Amino acid sequence: MNPSATLVSLCFMAAALFASAGCGDRAVGDASPASVRTSEGQPVASEKTRTGMPAAAKTDTALFGAGCFWGVEHIFRQQPGVIDAVSGYAGGKTKSPTYKQVCYEDTGHAEVVRVTFDPSKISYEQLVDIFFRLHDPTQVDGQGPDIGDQYRSVIFANTPEQARVAQAVKDRRAGKHTRPIATTIEPDATFYKAEDYHQRYYEKTGKQPYCHFLRPE
Repeated sequence: MNPSATLVSLCFMAAALFASAGCGDRAVGDASPASVRTSEGQPVASEKTRTGMPAAAKTDTALFGAGCFWGVEHIFRQQPGVIDAVSGYAGGKTKSPTYKQVCYEDTGHAEVVRVTFDPSKISYEQLVDIFFRLHDPTQVDGQGPDIGDQYRSVIFANTPEQARVAQAVKDRRAGKHTRPIATTIEPDATFYKAEDYHQRYYEKTGKQPYCHFLRPE
């Protein structure tokens, strides 16, 4: 996450008397200076130009369900441009569900991974492609030996643009399979982080994913 900080002051004193006022990282949600333009359409000087410090990287998130979250998280963490990947639950009706509830009660949640990424290094479209490659999207309510609707293949899109891109990639990849793709594309859902022992599971145990791997293009 970007650290909170004060906004760069737009008031400048004469260079002979004072340096630029206010510096530090830009608060989350503020527009990047490079995207701000003057009334004549010219871009405003970048944060680095004004302060000598680089502006904080802009990030976005994606939410994917592709079976057991251990393997999904592990593979996404290895992708250049991915900043973080966190296992959790989404798409159900129970607030703050536990792993036991998701597995043994009818909460409706899917095991998912929330991916935080730098769009300047990896695009959402590339992430969706990786999502389809790391599991079998034609399997209904399960992945490999894991059976149940909590293991369903699902993409939760947090914007209409993400939904559009996800559908386009799904359509494009349909011809690579002999069976219909079962993946659903759904509106954004509340994400609940899974218990700590699920996070970075394969890093902690030294094991390897048992049904997740990147298939050839």
